[in-house]
Amino acid sequence: MTGAREPEDRQLRLWMITDLIRSKNAGPFLLTIDLMFREERHYSWARRGRLSEPSFYAELYGVDPADVSVFPQDVARALKISMPRPVPSGSTADRDVYGGQFHSPLVMLEVDIA
Repeated sequence: MTGAREPEDRQLRLWMITDLIRSKNAGPFLLTIDLMFREERHYSWARRGRLSEPSFYAELYGVDPADVSVFPQDVARALKISMPRPVPSGSTADRDVYGGQFHSPLVMLEVDIA
């Protein structure tokens, strides 16, 4: 993240251990989120913890856990998450037609990699 500043409380945040956090549409009804980690140890931590659990994203985004899929991408040190969009892309109730802002709850997520 260019221009990002460390939080004042010095708590470790997800953006600090990733190279990329993004979201985008995967068609008009699905959303995909990509988390790409800087170091293998951070990716390994994510694979073992709540970031690999569909229930974490279901609670965060208010969707059914059965509708969330998490796909580890070991070679890229990445997690790809797919879930339904809250409303179809481009519908009158849609506030993010490209799905590019759905990643924002994850950026400042507090992490404990100890």
